[in-house]
Amino acid sequence: MTKESIIQKIISDRATPRLDFSIKHKTETFTNDLFLTLFDAKSCVKTNIDTLETIFHDIYSLACFADSNPCSDVWDDFLQKIPSLIDKLNLDAKASLNFDPASTSIEEVYIAYPGFYAIAIHRFCHELYKLKVPLIPRLMSEYAHGVTGVDIHPGAQIGDSFFIDHATGIVIGETCIIKENVKVYQGVTLGALQVSKDLQNTKRHPTVEENVVIYANATILGGDTVIGANSTIGGNVWITKSVPKNSFVYHSSETKMKPKR
Repeated sequence: MTKESIIQKIISDRATPRLDFSIKHKTETFTNDLFLTLFDAKSCVKTNIDTLETIFHDIYSLACFADSNPCSDVWDDFLQKIPSLIDKLNLDAKASLNFDPASTSIEEVYIAYPGFYAIAIHRFCHELYKLKVPLIPRLMSEYAHGVTGVDIHPGAQIGDSFFIDHATGIVIGETCIIKENVKVYQGVTLGALQVSKDLQNTKRHPTVEENVVIYANATILGGDTVIGANSTIGGNVWITKSVPKNSFVYHSSETKMKPKR
């Protein structure tokens, strides 16, 4: 084939001719600028809000192949959510400060904690998810995933004062429900028992009730699985059935002495 025929072949075989990958970079810019607008004391809020609206209009036009919901309405609805999001995130930051003995200041949490950043971006994209904005919430969550190692689907419902320690390797599925004052360590998976397309509109991921602590590398699966309030889930456990309130679930290791030689 000639170079010209190869070029024409690539163009003709594109399955999604409206797909514009610039939306990824623009969404990442929007995500970071939104975070800084809320928390950076030196940022000009008025200027930033106007800039964010402009960027949002741009990425919304790239994401919406069916213009059924006017961008201006979506942006206004999202903007109304910002004050309550700030309140929630301040509670998340305080939970990190109060629970983590390594934290030295609230400023450290806001600037340096990947778990807090992951929670913040999730709370932003969850509101857009509820507004049925296509593609953008997932791009935001995947950007946070790449930056922090925390994979939270935009659809997951997370209550106040949520704390993620060490961040890396955490997976929280779309239909997961996490209630207030929950603490999660690195490597935790809150996932589905099976992956099947016909389960798309069903609850596939666990419910974690209030005041639960889930330690490193625990795996909790299934839409009917409920971790009862005030429970502690130890590291490396595998759970596919509900746990009553006030439970302590742990993995029992066995140590054997090597034979003498």
